[in-house]
Amino acid sequence: MDQTSIAYRRGAALPSSNPFQRLASLLAGREPALSPIAMTIGEPKHAMPSFLGEVLAENLADFSRYPAITGTPEFRQAIAGWLDKRYNLDGMIDPERGVLPLNGSREGLSFGAIAARDQLAKPMDHPVVILPNPFYQTYAAAAHVADAAAVFLDATPNGRFLPDLDSLNEDLLDRCVAFYIASPTNPEGSVANLKYWQRLIKLARKHRFYIFADECYSEIYRKTPPPGVLEAAKAMGEGFANIIVLNSLSKRSNLAGLRCGFAAGDPDFLSNWSRFRGLAAPQVPMPHQAIAVRAYGDETHVEENRRLYNEKFEAAERILGPILGPVTPEAGFFLWLNVSKWGDGVKVTEALWAEKGVKVLPGSYLALDQADGRNPGRNYIRVGLVAPYDETVIALERLADWLGGAA
Repeated sequence: MDQTSIAYRRGAALPSSNPFQRLASLLAGREPALSPIAMTIGEPKHAMPSFLGEVLAENLADFSRYPAITGTPEFRQAIAGWLDKRYNLDGMIDPERGVLPLNGSREGLSFGAIAARDQLAKPMDHPVVILPNPFYQTYAAAAHVADAAAVFLDATPNGRFLPDLDSLNEDLLDRCVAFYIASPTNPEGSVANLKYWQRLIKLARKHRFYIFADECYSEIYRKTPPPGVLEAAKAMGEGFANIIVLNSLSKRSNLAGLRCGFAAGDPDFLSNWSRFRGLAAPQVPMPHQAIAVRAYGDETHVEENRRLYNEKFEAAERILGPILGPVTPEAGFFLWLNVSKWGDGVKVTEALWAEKGVKVLPGSYLALDQADGRNPGRNYIRVGLVAPYDETVIALERLADWLGGAA
């Protein structure tokens, strides 16, 4: 990729439509041969925490009040406490200046790049936002609303599906204001180690850009808790400058509809951001924050959630492993399957729907074509293991039957 001649065109980074709209168009009018099973969207189907209704009832009266944009003291303390315990931060997170509530992490991811652009004030009309490819589509929206040039770094098996930091030149990094990265990655389920995080942190501080670390899948792992960017920074002993970590209750606690997340890290960035958010952003309702306080103080439901996912990954390994080889990622709840032996991801998606009633997502729909036509998701399909165990097993058996029969 020639990074020295990046051409800016507003909207160039935005996909023509979201992946699920494209999938609906692809499969429109086609009736599957078997009863349909959807394995596309990453919407958790496990039970919500049992205490949800109780906490909501106790705090109903607070729906009548405007919340502070900075959140309740209890919310900020709960997030700081959870991060401290999860990543062994020794009290380094300041609950007053180092935590902000978000309407789900998506809201913060969408508008964080604007704050990065404005706070850094680099002397150029269109700074750079760096994104992984494939990517969560909100990252592209962030580059768009910040009026920035988006640079996509292909995530490939050779680099463990993490952006290749060696591919970045000095000029590009100097123009960068925001670097978006997920760990565990979506869709591949790979994890950045501490060495990778620390290298990225050093680049961010040298070239003056912010890291937006999307850690929404941090609690959906197989055996070993994924290290986080704050943990890496703490080991460096230089504070959390240039680092913003985003997380939410959507995956951890099966509360995707609650729209309650947080940003934490760089206290100067977050303090300045909160002033802008006070003008433009919607507050998080206080009853939602109260649920978050309880949820981040309870690990029992998270452990059960993880057990249920790992049970399904064991089934996937048993059913698909003999055909595809190892399929279990380090973390997350997706399978990222290379189906190039049977065709590209779009063709395989069409066939699985028509012949087996299994709806998956083509990998190319989660990535952007590069200038040379290359798309790192072309040979893949994404399969979500969010449905109940029995339904998931049926879908996996149908998938294995098709792969085996079409070989």
